[in-house]
Amino acid sequence: MTRQEIMNRTIEIVHECVPETEEQELKESTVINTDTAIDSMGFTLIICRLEATFGVKIPDRQWQKLYTLGDVVSAIEKRLK
Repeated sequence: MTRQEIMNRTIEIVHECVPETEEQELKESTVINTDTAIDSMGFTLIICRLEATFGVKIPDRQWQKLYTLGDVVSAIEKRLK
């Protein structure tokens, strides 16, 4: 799976989990909590969906260090290799 495919699917999942973001253009530099106003419950839902979709497990302590959408994609991409 390419990085762009991971990015596209991640954006779809964010929009599915938090419909209020559908009008926003999400890109690698988008800061998840501030640029999108996704609260902690929405972010937790996104994490669960991403892990299930991609079949990966990212430790909780690492999720706390992921700020941008690009950071999230990189963490998933690393575990898929």
